[in-house]
Amino acid sequence: MIQIKSEQQVLQEGLEVLLSNMEPSKVARFWAACNMGSGDYLKLKDELFAEESVASLYSKISEFQKLKREA
Repeated sequence: MIQIKSEQQVLQEGLEVLLSNMEPSKVARFWAACNMGSGDYLKLKDELFAEESVASLYSKISEFQKLKREA
């Protein structure tokens, strides 16, 4: 059975790919440059970071930066 994803699901998946491969500040800049900032940012932020805390985000960012320096 073929499932077709909604546009919102495709955008969400793309954003997750970006976040897993780029620093969050660069993703935000890319997002703004592509004019993808329309819509309900607060809702999207809540969805993206629902399971996160400041400490968990800090840990992920630190690990990301460490891996980038080692590469």
